[in-house]
This record gives sequence, structure tokens and C-alpha cells, in this order.
Amino acid sequence: MLEIQLNLKKILSERGITQKELAEKTGLRQNIISEIANNQRQIIYREHVAKIIEYLEISDMNEIFELKKTDN
Repeated sequence: MLEIQLNLKKILSERGITQKELAEKTGLRQNIISEIANNQRQIIYREHVAKIIEYLEISDMNEIFELKKTDN
């Protein structure tokens, strides 16, 4: 089975950006950013991802999304 994960926590760490700062800059609630960063959110709206990608200036989706094979 494949699982889609977001590398948001890693990207923020590499760029020295806090989740709070990302929330402020994107207009998203901090709990949404936290859940996305920790891969705890089951439903992620495209609008949220678009705001995050735009602020972080990500042009390659492979930078933020990762497919992981699970043992299920």
C-alpha cells in the first residue's frame, strides 16, 4: 500500500521557518499547519497546499510530496 506524506516539517526546518510564521504568512490556522507538518491530517485541501507551496516558492511537487510504501 502507498501512503502520501508531506515533507513540510523538513522543509521548514531547512529554511529556518517556524510553523507559526508559515501560518501567519499563508493565513492558515496554526493547528492546520501543525497537522500537515506532522502528517496527521487525513484531508488536505488543495487551497491549503497551494498557499504553502506559493509561500515556500516550491516549483517541484516532489520536493514536498513523498510516496512511502507501507506494510499494510
